[in-house]
Parts: sequence; C-alpha cells; structure tokens
Amino acid sequence: MIKHTSLTLLTLLLLGTARASAADSSPTAVTSAQAIPTTTNASFLASIPHPGNKAPDVAAIDRARILKAADAALLLAPLSITQTKAPASPAGIHDYYSNGDYWWPDPSKPDGLPYIQRDGQSNPANFSDHRVALRKLRDAVAALGAAYVITGEDKYAAKAAEMLRVFFLDPDTKMNPNLQHAQTVAGAFPNGRGIGIIDTLHLIEVPVAIAAMQKSPAFPTETVTGLKSWFHDYLDWMITSKNGQDEAATKNNHSVAFWLQAAVFAAFTGNQERLAECRRQFKEVFIPKQMAPNGSFPLELKRTKPYAYSIFQLDNMTTLCRVLSTPDENLWAFELPDGRSIKKGIAYLEPYLADKSSWPLKPDVQAWAGWPTRQPALLMGGIAYGDPTYIELWTKLRPDPSDEEIQRNIAITQPILWVQ
Repeated sequence: MIKHTSLTLLTLLLLGTARASAADSSPTAVTSAQAIPTTTNASFLASIPHPGNKAPDVAAIDRARILKAADAALLLAPLSITQTKAPASPAGIHDYYSNGDYWWPDPSKPDGLPYIQRDGQSNPANFSDHRVALRKLRDAVAALGAAYVITGEDKYAAKAAEMLRVFFLDPDTKMNPNLQHAQTVAGAFPNGRGIGIIDTLHLIEVPVAIAAMQKSPAFPTETVTGLKSWFHDYLDWMITSKNGQDEAATKNNHSVAFWLQAAVFAAFTGNQERLAECRRQFKEVFIPKQMAPNGSFPLELKRTKPYAYSIFQLDNMTTLCRVLSTPDENLWAFELPDGRSIKKGIAYLEPYLADKSSWPLKPDVQAWAGWPTRQPALLMGGIAYGDPTYIELWTKLRPDPSDEEIQRNIAITQPILWVQ
C-alpha cells in the first residue's frame, strides 16, 4: 500500500529540481538547467489535506488499470513528432504543428478558404498527429510513473526515461520547446495562434510522473536535467511569446489551462516568481472574473458544449489548487467576500456529475454520452474538504473514456501521481 505524505505536491516537484541541479557539474549537463533549482514529487504536488481526512487508497482502487496500461507501455516504440511531417507546416520537422479543432472548409467557396468555425464540432480531417503523439506519450509516461509508484520496479522508470529522451532531448527526434504553429486555421491563421497552447495541457502529467520516478537508478540524472531544461525553455517561451501572452490573457477556460501549465512547469523547474503569479491569477482573475455567485462558469455555459466545458474548467481549477497550495497559502480555503470559491464550484457541478439527466441546459453538441468520467475535481475536492460523497462518486465513474473527443479534454489520467 502506498504511504500518503503530508508534503505538498509543490514540495515534491521542487525537491526533484534540487537533485538535478546538484548533479549538474558534469561536462554533459545541459547549460540552461544550471540555474534551475531542485524538486521531488513530495513538494511538487501535495496540497494540504483536510484536517483528520485520509485520502482513499488510490493505489488499491487503480492497481489493475495502472499495471495494464504500464505493461502495454513497456512494449511501445518511442514516440516523436518527427515521425509525421505536417503537410501544411511552414516550419521544420522538430516543430509542433496542429489545426484548430472547430474549423471547417467554407462550402460557399470553391477552395473552401478561409475555413469557418463550427463551435464544439471537431473536424476529423484536420491535422492532429502531433497532438495525438503528445497525448500518447503522456498516457504512457503517466502509466509508467504510476506503476513505479505502486511497485517500485525500475523497468517502468527505465522505459519512461527512454521515451522522454527520444521525444524531448535526442537531436534527431526532439520536439522544439514552443508551440508557435499550434491550432492554425487554413486561409485565416496559417502560422498558429495563442489558443493553440492548450494543446500541451496534456503535458502537465509528465513532470509529475518524472518527479515520482527520478529517484530510480534506472532514470538517469542527465535525463532529468535535460527534461527540466526543456520545460524551463518551454515555460519561458509561453511567458514571453506573443502567442503565449495572447493565451494568458483570454477570459475563459483557455487562460486557466495556460496558467495551470505554467504552474506545473514552474514548480518542476523551481520558478518561484512564476508560481507567485499563478497564485495571483487564481485569486484575482479566475475566481472573481470567471465564476458566478452560484459556482458556475458563465462563459463556459454559453458554449455549444456547456457540460463538457464546465467539467474541463472545474478540473483544471481544482488541479491548480492541488499544485499551488502550501501550508502558508491554501487555495482550497480561498474565498471571496460573496462566497465564491473553488469549494462552491465543486458543490455547483457535483449534482450534475452524479445525475447528468438533471443538467438544466441542452445536451452538448458532441460527445454528450461519454461524460462524466472520473473527474479529478471530485477526488481532489473530496480529499481537500474531507467529503466522502465526492470520493464515492469518483470511484463509481468510468476511469478510461474511449471517445477521442473526451480523451483530448482530459489532463489527468493517473490520479495516484497527484494524490499519493
């Protein structure tokens, strides 16, 4: 059985950063990682549990599914975005490329250009190979990390290290640390948009998995150092590029997804200044400007998939609490004078997760049947607030959706990495 720690998730990540920095005196160390502090999974991710509350035994609940996924991952060939060249990409093979989800050819134009938007309806013909590769990498590494946590077997850490090295570090196969060409739109935005940074939301589970495995002798220190350097550089691009600044300032779920990524990558690389900014965004922007007094998210309710977007937003907000909370600053307890808080957000949505038929709005235009799944908001909220009803509901929901549309909107696949 896994022993639950009182260290924050933030502390676990930060402890691992220190290990990488201490070993960086070798001539082969990646230079840009020299200034990066250290981290383990005990500081990177353990928000403060509710007094007297115990987390459920996620290791026991998920053991079979974890080992099934991890053992399948052991057989996978390494993945890389260089394995598929995007035909319309103006960049090189190491540069990530994708098309916007909801954009379709204009039937009134002979060449279909410029594409037009159909909100909530993903175009299956759009290029998504790089995003799928990124998501498959996340799936594999998270499963391998979870298996290492519950078994301690180095074979899982060794495979994860190999896959991460090929995807992010090897000169021939690495992905460059930017999303300059993400979510392009034919005839309208051919060079990428800030909105495309949401494509790397799946990567938030990678640093958490690394932090869980990095003490294994099978996970080379130089690989940890290189990965911290990659995420350091990617975070720097997110914050300084025009695309990143555009995305950071959006007024809906996109900004939450942006700052969740920033929080995880900052924790992983020891960037305290950026972590402080993430906390400020949560307290001064997300709760006061995106949440209604009843705990709903009005801008998400206006979409053609209000149920899915409400779930997506709440999951990401609660994960922010999980990553950013410390003994001195517990975001789970943060509340505005009018009562708005993440606790109210969970209380608003939970009845509709328990009984979708009670949802007061029209069904989503796509993937309605597949929601909800085991939403992280229920597990993390149940632990934080000591509410067994949330945890009980979480255990009853399906853990592994088969619908591609739902898979691309799920940031967390292995809860054990986040609540151990």
